[in-house]
Amino acid sequence: MKKLLLLSNSKVEGFDYLGFAEEEIKSFLGKEIQDLLFIPYAAVSFSYDKYEEIVKERFERFEYRINSIHKTLNPQNAVKHADAIIVGGGNTFHLLDELYRNDLINILKAKLENGTPYIGWSAGANLACPTIKTTNDMPVVYPPSFDSLNQIPFQINPHFTDAQPEGHKGETRSERINEFLVSNPDLKVVGLPEGCILKIYDEKIELIGERKIKLFAKDQTVEEFSKDDDLNFLLT
Repeated sequence: MKKLLLLSNSKVEGFDYLGFAEEEIKSFLGKEIQDLLFIPYAAVSFSYDKYEEIVKERFERFEYRINSIHKTLNPQNAVKHADAIIVGGGNTFHLLDELYRNDLINILKAKLENGTPYIGWSAGANLACPTIKTTNDMPVVYPPSFDSLNQIPFQINPHFTDAQPEGHKGETRSERINEFLVSNPDLKVVGLPEGCILKIYDEKIELIGERKIKLFAKDQTVEEFSKDDDLNFLLT
């Protein structure tokens, strides 16, 4: 049984960092789990220590303790013994490269497939997909592979929007996703707007948030779904 909470983003107008998701995070983790392993590897322009400080302050308010993997002597053992794992946003390529460099991909897969709770936002949500190819980030580093944790059978595009500034002639996000589908026709892509969360629990998937997601598939009409719709077909 997989337990995944995948957030499009961490910051929503009118809320503190991760504040919009506070109740969902508490409900998802419950009260039995107290210690969380944090993976800050998506940070590039600021230090892992700074990232840990930000996340630690927030989760202490949620009444959880944070242990950051970058301070452990043995990252592999830290993952193996983690009660729950959280992965922050930032640069997805950097995140994946660090996971490969520390030989953590297969260990993480095994943990999540055995039911260890996982929370990821932005890059951390991309990480749960078959690949990171639908990230919005620039490839600032070159990981050994774009294959990621493959915990869900579809791709996520976090921070999804089709907004286009007046006079801007570049491709929309939808056009970029359709380019992906030309080269990856067997995958579907969920455009996950900011403020939205996908919860996968006990072989069921639920959309949390007031905005609609968009579902892209090769040679198919784009579909929209709300929190009231049954999305379990996405897991088959």
